[in-house]
Amino acid sequence: MAIELPKYTKVDFESENDIRWCPGCGDYAILSAIQAVMPTLGVPKEKIVFVSGIGCSSRFPHYMSCYGFHTIHGRPLTVATGVKSTNPDLSVWVVTGDGDGLSIGGNHFIHAMRRNQDLKVLLFNNRIYGLTKGQYSPTSELGKKTKSTPMGSIDNPVNPISLAIAAGATFVARTVDKNVKHMTEVFKKAAAHRGMAFIEILQNCVVFNDAAFENYTGKDVKDDHSVYLEDSKPLIFGKNHDHAIKLSGFHPEIISNTNGSSKDALLHQETAEDRALGYVLGQMGIENSEFPVAFGVFRRVEEPTYQDRLYEQEQIAKQKKVQTLEQVLNSGDTWVVS
Repeated sequence: MAIELPKYTKVDFESENDIRWCPGCGDYAILSAIQAVMPTLGVPKEKIVFVSGIGCSSRFPHYMSCYGFHTIHGRPLTVATGVKSTNPDLSVWVVTGDGDGLSIGGNHFIHAMRRNQDLKVLLFNNRIYGLTKGQYSPTSELGKKTKSTPMGSIDNPVNPISLAIAAGATFVARTVDKNVKHMTEVFKKAAAHRGMAFIEILQNCVVFNDAAFENYTGKDVKDDHSVYLEDSKPLIFGKNHDHAIKLSGFHPEIISNTNGSSKDALLHQETAEDRALGYVLGQMGIENSEFPVAFGVFRRVEEPTYQDRLYEQEQIAKQKKVQTLEQVLNSGDTWVVS
């Protein structure tokens, strides 16, 4: 007999803790969107876990009415791996920032992606260290002047989308705190994916890096400087839908789409096994400023998860003949030291 799940609402996922983010912070919109999505997943609250590291974004578990871990700097993915591997029936979400996830946590980031951990990873990217008061981060643009780079950053910035795709993440997407409807859609798609679901969320820090993404998310410019990816649909953008993206080899080109005339517009294929298309689209507008920035799902493919393979090994091990501790200690390569 099927167990009927409780009828949740957004309020059921709101904790009683006071939310302590700066007024106007983009984190509020992200939190609200997640709390609105959770009741639609058909997952009991006791089966949902949020794991975070250190940073403004990492206060997230305190504001969710479900299980959660607020871990140490750069380590949320390692803790989340343990949670999911020992409790594979849980829905495990990781909240991290561009500093927490890509600097001290950069090594864990790469290996979680390549292993296809069955986790949902939300990376809040505001291109700055907000909690520690405005130092440059791994995603800060070249030449960025901050308290730790008064003459301007000389580091090439990390592109989270490109890194996630190169490392082998099976679901990769980008959204922005200003577009709540799009955020919600992306979160739902990520929740439905089995395997590593990575989402970069462009998030505004009003105090230490205000308007970091305004040149392609601002109200007056977003139509001409951003393109929204839809599976099996052409990449068309502009206030009048009069521009499109064409791919010449591995290089994108902007072409005219007057009156929908372009037949050469690139058709997006988020389920393509080859990572090349997603990688190229992830760099548009970031490394190549003359192009629009792409939002949406870059890649969505199905592969065995780390937890699938772990379970398979566990079953094989359980079928083997049980040995005593003495037999285990004396098996394999042993030697006597005299």
